Amino acid sequence: MRRIAFAAAFLAAFLVPMAARSAPSDVRLTNDCHPDGGCGAGYVSVYTLATGTPYTDQTLDECTISKGRQNEPAVAVNPRNTRVLVGSSNDYCGVYNRGALAGAIGPIWLGYYRSLDGGLNWTSSLVPGYPDDSSPYAALSKARTASAGDPVIAWDNHGRVFFGSESSGDPAGTKKTFGDVWVARFRNPAGADAADTTRDGLEYYGTTVIESGSSAPNLLGKFHDKTSIEVDRTGGSCDGNVYFSWSRFNGNGSNAIYFSRSIDHGVTFSAPMKLTSSFKSLQFPDIAVTGNGHVYVTFRTFEASGPSTDAIAIAKSTDCGKTFAPGQLITTFIPSDAQDVSDPQPIPTPQSQRDDPLFGEDDLAAGGTARDCGDFDTHCLSGYTFFRRDTQVRSTADQLDTSHEWIYIVYDGTKPGTQAPTGTTYGTVGSGTGGQAGIFFLRYDGATGMHTTPRLVDNHSTGHQVFPDISADGGVLHAIWWDSRNDACYDVTRPIGNCPHGTTVPSLDVFAANSTNAGATWSTASRLSNVTTNPNYEQFSNRAVPFAGDYLWVTSLGNVAYAVWTDWRNTVQGVDPREVAEDEDAGTSDVIQCRVVLTSTDRKGNTTKSWSGDRCPHAGGIDQNIYGNVAP
Repeated sequence: MRRIAFAAAFLAAFLVPMAARSAPSDVRLTNDCHPDGGCGAGYVSVYTLATGTPYTDQTLDECTISKGRQNEPAVAVNPRNTRVLVGSSNDYCGVYNRGALAGAIGPIWLGYYRSLDGGLNWTSSLVPGYPDDSSPYAALSKARTASAGDPVIAWDNHGRVFFGSESSGDPAGTKKTFGDVWVARFRNPAGADAADTTRDGLEYYGTTVIESGSSAPNLLGKFHDKTSIEVDRTGGSCDGNVYFSWSRFNGNGSNAIYFSRSIDHGVTFSAPMKLTSSFKSLQFPDIAVTGNGHVYVTFRTFEASGPSTDAIAIAKSTDCGKTFAPGQLITTFIPSDAQDVSDPQPIPTPQSQRDDPLFGEDDLAAGGTARDCGDFDTHCLSGYTFFRRDTQVRSTADQLDTSHEWIYIVYDGTKPGTQAPTGTTYGTVGSGTGGQAGIFFLRYDGATGMHTTPRLVDNHSTGHQVFPDISADGGVLHAIWWDSRNDACYDVTRPIGNCPHGTTVPSLDVFAANSTNAGATWSTASRLSNVTTNPNYEQFSNRAVPFAGDYLWVTSLGNVAYAVWTDWRNTVQGVDPREVAEDEDAGTSDVIQCRVVLTSTDRKGNTTKSWSGDRCPHAGGIDQNIYGNVAP
């Protein structure tokens, strides 16, 4: 069975996807601008894609024309046919499904994007179970909340694909954050191992909730976040097992990494298991399965919690995820965590209507540490505008390699020796200290517990490198990252894309490299994105602060690789009429929006004025998208 799976995979990898490898340019996965043209046919129900029966609803209709926001993309290549790719993201396309005057009250949900030609063209949809879904698939979903995010994807070897997620918002519209984690299942309608591989992962057949949060407001209760998923594709005794890991936040900073597995193709999952009893303040779990079926979970520790430090740790299972040995530290690093000091400022005329859903927003008190900065209640002392970013840890293993038990790890830490005072409250190595972020790689040997010395994948002299990912199946490693070498205002003392006086400029591209010798050397980095874009557009929290998500994604099989990222090339810049006078960014981070001043009179005849919400959300001001391209 093992040898058959290996041969089939490589036949698909090297004979099928020639068109994918010759893709001339990057492409858009999120087709949410129809009927204006240029980005596909809009959003088509997963039920229609699988059955051919027409179905739509208010949310899908809105997604088709929304020009909305998408971030935190995921993508996975079908090991049975590398021309078949599925993708996802946090998809905000439905939030104005009640119209602009009602405000953004619709769902944020997992996108379901599908390509049958190696990533040249994509059909866009949503994972079933979103609010307003009344298709026959809706009853199969057990997800109980109004929103979903942090999408993660993994295939098995038999035509099934699994979408993992965390969910938060209360369907009743309160500030309760449920914090559930769940997995949605898709299969070939003709059954496992069906001959027609182009229909793999097409039919939705249910969502299973793995663990529920405590429904507390403002993320203060038991809240599950930062998801990871992987499937055993080794052809061994645990072939087809689905593994899921996440961070559990408890409101007191003592968060932990949890793990669950399914031995029935995602229909049921084991009781959640805590992997990290000896650590505190943990995030970013990632799962890797080696060729012998052993399961590894890597994660990051943070210095801020007691005896912990900024480091990469790992936990190992030798019984297909049933039990784990205690977690072990692999290496420490100098973090690259953007931060500033909160300096909230009021809107000169208050705003009575919101432009974003209520859940997940918590205003910072003056003087507190801010992870992102923008306008009004998100303003910071430095005056800079920047998106949230922390050092990420991503890992993978080559499931086709039965000779080694190697885990491949990348992270975006600060390059030693590049630290410098920023002269402001902004910093990445603590407050007031900056440094150049680079992508580091190391190989961990699970059999011996030894690892290689962390080394830079691409030691470019200028620009930050952030949000890495790595993929490895079939003897080739593929790494991607965001790169600001084309940032005209680059300096280690300032945030990405920020100029000396607070204006912002296009600054991010996606770069990639590969290795054919297990990471000993890497190819020269190549640019995947065709357009350098500005990640600092204020599209969130009532058009006040930027948000780029928390990750990018690459998937591969042998020499075939595909990468996806968040992109702002379609965003329409504009004027924020609430800014009187114009603030530090001089309009370079503001997006087009339409507001009016509303006047209301109470029973006593007292008159008050307030700003409306954005009445033209389809004008392109929040047109953040997911793009992708074939990677080297």
